Amino acid sequence: MEITDVKIRKIMADGRLRAVVSLTIDDMFAVHDIKVVQGDERLFVAMPSRKDENGVFRDIVHPISASARKMFEETILEAYERQLAVLEAEETGASEEAV
Repeated sequence: MEITDVKIRKIMADGRLRAVVSLTIDDMFAVHDIKVVQGDERLFVAMPSRKDENGVFRDIVHPISASARKMFEETILEAYERQLAVLEAEETGASEEAV
């Protein structure tokens, strides 16, 4: 299995939710609404979920093994960090041009 694309759909600055992400696996299967969340100690990835009849949120899709979860989380967080760096560079460039 290979993660062939990661798209950072939306980045948020306020609250614990930092980004909403979509990814593609093997150029064949897409997963949407993955969340990058600021935890108490670090960023983590939350898979798409929905609330069941008891009010409990359950993942709709999720990695089965710890190694698969690590691969997903590392790939998604790396893409998120790259996108933040691009946005920061754009902001820095725009503010330097204004001077």
